[in-house]
Amino acid sequence: MTAAAPRPVDVHALPAMLTALRLPSIQRHWTMLADRADAEGWPASRFLAALAEVELADRDARRIQRHLQQSELPGGKTLATLDFKALPGVTRARIEALAAGDWVETGANLIAIGNSGAGKSHVLCAIGHALVEAGKRVLYTPTTDIVQRLQAARRDLVLEAALAKLDKFDLIILDDITYAQKDQAESSVLFELIARRYETRSLAIAANQPFSAWNRVFPDQAMTVAAIDRLVHHATILEMNGESFRRRAAARRRSSEPVAAPTASSDNIGVEATDNINDKLREISAE
Repeated sequence: MTAAAPRPVDVHALPAMLTALRLPSIQRHWTMLADRADAEGWPASRFLAALAEVELADRDARRIQRHLQQSELPGGKTLATLDFKALPGVTRARIEALAAGDWVETGANLIAIGNSGAGKSHVLCAIGHALVEAGKRVLYTPTTDIVQRLQAARRDLVLEAALAKLDKFDLIILDDITYAQKDQAESSVLFELIARRYETRSLAIAANQPFSAWNRVFPDQAMTVAAIDRLVHHATILEMNGESFRRRAAARRRSSEPVAAPTASSDNIGVEATDNINDKLREISAE
């Protein structure tokens, strides 16, 4: 029995096929790479590898951008805009080591304690931005907001499902945990979040009160001790008791000294996403 003749390939149908296969980057760049492959005599395997690299680079960029949007991290609070010289007792090397994210791999925690305006939130958000860029899932939230959401879930009898949805985040940043007095119901759902993530997924917490004053967070003494014990067991603690950034800025304004505009962030994920794809194309062209 003779083998059936191969079907002719309809090159004109390629854009439609790439759309059906959800390969938008290959669809955008294949003609340029095909011309280069023809001109330089690339083997089919090299041409195919070049197309795959461009598609993977674009997918990584889109995923990072999507995760950044879902993180709810404040824009502009990145490592590039962090004034390391003004941080009390925290070195650049230490922050950059935390931004590398090894501690997140083990489910450890990060706690920044210090005066209001000392830069705690900026430090935690900058680390969060770096972790998103490295492929981690991060969620930033004021503590009051997440407590309200979890309380609503408890009232609707879906607290377990709400906590399970948070499991997808490698790191949750709880800002201003000691900002306001919490009642028993509020502290209860917050404790459940802390207990659920203990030794499995990371928390980063900004607090303007020392642990000795955390009875404002957890009115029940036993719950206070249990929560602190779980948080600090595997934790890095940053003590940031310095002059308020906001107070210094106000003093500069009063003395009519010019305040430097925020530095353009080199951690802008959207720009880096495009740059990564362009870099990949340049690498292919240079081969």
